[in-house]
Amino acid sequence: MTAAIPTRTDPMSWTTPTEPASRFARISRFRRPHRPPREDRDDRGGHGGGGKHGGRGFRIAGSDVSASISVFLIALPLSLGIALATGAPLQAGLVAAAVGGLVVGRLGGAPLQVSGPAAGLTVVTADLIQRFGWRTTCAITICAGLAQLGLAALRVARSALAVSPAIVHGMLAGIGVTIALAQLHIVLGGTPQSSAVDNVRGLPAQLANLHPGALSVSLLTIAVLLAWPRIPGRTGRIVRKIPGTLAAVAIATALAALAGVSLERVDLPSWSSHALPALPEGPVLGLLAAVLTVTLVGSVESLLSAVAVDKLTAARKKPDVHIPRARLDRELAGQGAGNVVSGALGGLPITGVAVRSAANVAAGGVSRHATMLHGLWIAIAALLLVPVLDLIPLAALAALVMVVGVQMVNLVHLRSVQRNREMLVYVVTLTAVVLTGVLEGVVIGIAVAVAVALHRLTRTRITVEVQDGIHRVRARGQLTFLAVPRLSRMLHQVPWDADCVVELDGSFMDHAAFEALHDWQTAHIAHGGTAEFTGRAGGRIAEPATESPTCCRPWTPWRNHQCAEHSLARLDPSRRSERMDDAPSAADHDAADPSGTKPSGAKERAMGRTRFGGTRSASAARSPGVRQLASGISSFQRNTAPLVRGELARLAREGQRPSQLFLTCADSRLVTSMITSSGPGDLFTVRNVGNLVPPPGAVGADDSVAAAIEYAVDVLRVESITVCGHSGCGAMQALLNTPAGADGAGTPLRRWLRHGLPSLERMRSRQHSWARISGRLPADAVEQLCLTNVVQQLEHLRAHESVARRLAECTLELHGMYFHVGEAQAYLLADGVGARGDYSDEEVFNRVAPTTLEESRA
Repeated sequence: MTAAIPTRTDPMSWTTPTEPASRFARISRFRRPHRPPREDRDDRGGHGGGGKHGGRGFRIAGSDVSASISVFLIALPLSLGIALATGAPLQAGLVAAAVGGLVVGRLGGAPLQVSGPAAGLTVVTADLIQRFGWRTTCAITICAGLAQLGLAALRVARSALAVSPAIVHGMLAGIGVTIALAQLHIVLGGTPQSSAVDNVRGLPAQLANLHPGALSVSLLTIAVLLAWPRIPGRTGRIVRKIPGTLAAVAIATALAALAGVSLERVDLPSWSSHALPALPEGPVLGLLAAVLTVTLVGSVESLLSAVAVDKLTAARKKPDVHIPRARLDRELAGQGAGNVVSGALGGLPITGVAVRSAANVAAGGVSRHATMLHGLWIAIAALLLVPVLDLIPLAALAALVMVVGVQMVNLVHLRSVQRNREMLVYVVTLTAVVLTGVLEGVVIGIAVAVAVALHRLTRTRITVEVQDGIHRVRARGQLTFLAVPRLSRMLHQVPWDADCVVELDGSFMDHAAFEALHDWQTAHIAHGGTAEFTGRAGGRIAEPATESPTCCRPWTPWRNHQCAEHSLARLDPSRRSERMDDAPSAADHDAADPSGTKPSGAKERAMGRTRFGGTRSASAARSPGVRQLASGISSFQRNTAPLVRGELARLAREGQRPSQLFLTCADSRLVTSMITSSGPGDLFTVRNVGNLVPPPGAVGADDSVAAAIEYAVDVLRVESITVCGHSGCGAMQALLNTPAGADGAGTPLRRWLRHGLPSLERMRSRQHSWARISGRLPADAVEQLCLTNVVQQLEHLRAHESVARRLAECTLELHGMYFHVGEAQAYLLADGVGARGDYSDEEVFNRVAPTTLEESRA
């Protein structure tokens, strides 16, 4: 055995002199993982879902067929209801729904988004029909589609997401209120007026002249629609397979027909008389404003819906099929093409519909085939089911659309707006849309949002108060150059030698405010005071940066630090001695304070900041290694200790309660708290050369490791033990270089490494499969032994009496871990291997993938 442990592995060394080449030839039985199957291209229909050749040929997944039927059953009554609400021919709603499925579904960039006539454009379309007539409205729809195609070519789709959510939610809520007020008249048996204000004024007269049949059918529709999702038990699970919208309209239609109630019903004229677009007629500016309104409202609603569908798809657990993220520019182009075709065929304007898209995701749709099939079913129904559709009472459709309008005033959105202090923008936008119209309301909402932003940017409230001898300066709002005079006045009210905490409650600070805080802090500390900056919750935040290089992040090695005290330690001896000559000695301090008494007050604080760095003192005479250590401790006291002092105080009172025993190598490159993102009190850590666990009763066993295991298992009652190896382990390389027949006697290091010989024997044995990393071959024999050593030490752990007892009680788990230093990548031994003491033939370490913030919180 060599006397020293090498720190690097030889990439050319695969075998040791004592290892038979045939043994390492067995690595060939571990084949490299096959190439992942080719995902279907998005422009070929996404995932076909069938067979082994998903992208070749036209294949439709069964889940797409079932999802398309669910969406069709929701879209059919809604399309008729929206056409009724706009005053357009009822066929126009069916045309728009079919085109939205077939054209936008094929060309759009969001595979699972369902497009068609939407409530968001109902008010706009109704106003256009009243002003210009139906055929001109179709021409406006075509022009809006062309405008969307132009915007898509300019690739500006994502700019639509820059609109404040308060404006978007306020716009949709205003549209919903307008729809609900208009449909309420039909529900009561009357006729809606041209504006929301007129509908409100006409309500008293309408209530005095109720139509009992229309009101009863409407109330029945609303009751079924609201109660359908709440039917309990097994019956509820069965009936909810039928969409609530279809059930409500079907039940109301059936009961109205059985009761013989005289009501206005759907009247679909012959397709031969279907109205097609005509050349626009009217004032040019009015037509341009109409095109702009349809373009903006339809585009924003479609893009926001596409983003929402992405979130729903990402959160869906089943089916486990990869769905491409929405390509917003392509989606905008698809919406434009759909509006051109819909307008040309005499259909309503098209936009992405959140309700139908959510139903498509929930029903298990996996590709754009589901959207396209739903459009096909709509087209078939429009051609073949006209006699059935003619039985539907208009009051039932009006009640359905009224409920949709009410639901557009979303309470979740309302709470979000209130939480972000945007309620004024929301209310103004909603009111303006109801009173003036969609385009005018959005413009007013944008103006109010800009005014609110400017007001917040210029309004800052700064106060100073004294609590327990500490001066607290609180700044509420954004700190800009406009607030600097007031900020400076308040800061200079703090005495020079006082302890001060500055609490910053804002999201923005410009350069002028930053300089003012920095200059004040420097001067305040120079005069013997202290200054600390915190956020609103009281957590300490970083101090303003100085012009000179500062100490680096917590995980920066000493040799990479740029601090003055570390820089001095790295200087060559001649320069270091020159700087040390200028440093005051301990005798100088004694001469300056012959009384030998401890300084107090501001003087003590000023002197305290110079210890372990800051100014050159007696510490300058220390060796470079001591100076680096002292400077690191000083950095901890300055930057980290204030953040963890509260938690450490709690642990000091309550005692440690770690959940894990973490046994790893003493290698300096392994920082356990960094790798595991753990903090004080989380891990009970044992480190030694080679992360070895001597089995009980072994010759020359080290009781320190066994004592730590017994203390962690029996006293601390940890829930799991992890053995962590790492790449490039010098102990493993030393084991590989052990001469045949060596007895391990000699130095303490050689005697210690005898506990790793079972790992070497396990790797050479043919009775055990090789431990390996999933998806690739071991880099060399050292890595192979590092992996095998983790598995072997887990077996040694099981031999300890306390561990065996807890494993039998099923109150303890064992885990294996491997950390590749060069890749900064962790690997965990596959589930079930050693967790309860059972080891399978396949000892595979799987890569630990990074998780999102939402996944880590789940």
